[in-house]
Amino acid sequence: MRLTMPTTVVEGIPITVMPFRENAVIGTVALSALLRLVPSPRREEDPKALKASSGQVRQHAEIRAQVQRTLKSTGKGKNATSYAEYIAAGLNGEWGDAWSVPPITFWHAGELAAVSDELIAGSGLRTITIDPGATVIAIDGETQLTAWHDLYDSPEQFGLTYDRLTAVRLPFEMYVGLSAADARQVFHDRNVLGVDVSKNLSMSMDQRDLATRLAHRVAEAVKVEVDGKIVPFSKLVNASKRQVGKTDPEVVTLSALRALVVATIHGRSGLNLSSATIGEDDLPEGVISDDAERTVVPLLAGIITEHLDSFTSRAAITAPAVIAGLGVAVHQTTPWADPINRQSPEALRGLLAGIRWEREAAYWEGIAAKTGTTGRLNFSGGVKDSGGRVADAILYPATDAGRKIRGLQS
Repeated sequence: MRLTMPTTVVEGIPITVMPFRENAVIGTVALSALLRLVPSPRREEDPKALKASSGQVRQHAEIRAQVQRTLKSTGKGKNATSYAEYIAAGLNGEWGDAWSVPPITFWHAGELAAVSDELIAGSGLRTITIDPGATVIAIDGETQLTAWHDLYDSPEQFGLTYDRLTAVRLPFEMYVGLSAADARQVFHDRNVLGVDVSKNLSMSMDQRDLATRLAHRVAEAVKVEVDGKIVPFSKLVNASKRQVGKTDPEVVTLSALRALVVATIHGRSGLNLSSATIGEDDLPEGVISDDAERTVVPLLAGIITEHLDSFTSRAAITAPAVIAGLGVAVHQTTPWADPINRQSPEALRGLLAGIRWEREAAYWEGIAAKTGTTGRLNFSGGVKDSGGRVADAILYPATDAGRKIRGLQS
């Protein structure tokens, strides 16, 4: 007797999707199914592991190399570990609802094993079936894919369990049947044509960064009159630029305000930390985030309020180097400042009282600004370059610099 072989049964992994082009779909897939379909990029770049792999995996690695960068040459391998830690923290509830990973973009070389009719008439929803031996490659989001493989390979290393990971579903988009050349073009367009988020805008959005949070709190604590209405000073803070433009309604950047916070917390060493992420572990010894907030927010809100006219007129006090140098001086009034240099808020107020904040060369040239060939005074010197000179001029009024910013030089 001979058995009749099936002719209509299609074996593979079924996934419900929504087409958005004739050759592209979006959907979600169980993590375990995804990782069976798409091999680990780490293993495909490991010569020993690849040598021991099946011919199918070796072929997959060869095709991947045509449309992707290697992990080692780009630093993606190291980034994948950080990504895995971020994802694990999210899955463990450490980020609450404030975390996300973008959909991964896949290229399915060749045709699908099967495509169903519409599941609901007119909806476009269908079930596609992917052969377990199909060549599916991440052409955008491969760092994330590598991170998921790392998590699934060693969940306990990241504080997870397989049970937790099996409940994960991931969003994706998939291009089907493209040539390798077209897949490379999609890779190019996704990685080159997009506009990266500026560091200043990115930092302004990062509410896990303590200095950013405190800068926002300070800006909210100060009240200012605008067009006859009392509004928070945050209305005058630009969160997306490194410098405030002449026509911008804002008077100071968030990055400058954040530099003020960092310098207030850390003093002179904070000038080198103005672009670094600040967490509780980065605070001075013995200081916790609640201490920093209780001290820094009212202290800086009071100083901004006292010098509000200088801020709203975009005087020198709003320049990044000047405001950071001010933070170094303010640091000496904090409870955690070095006792040798610590001073009272009243003493600091006296030091600030005589400073000429006008943007004039007579006060600031050579300290926080320089005069260009056109004769225009330029405050473009950075926090690290000029913040220390500004701090010295504020703290030591008897020096040449101290006398200069107070208009006392003959």
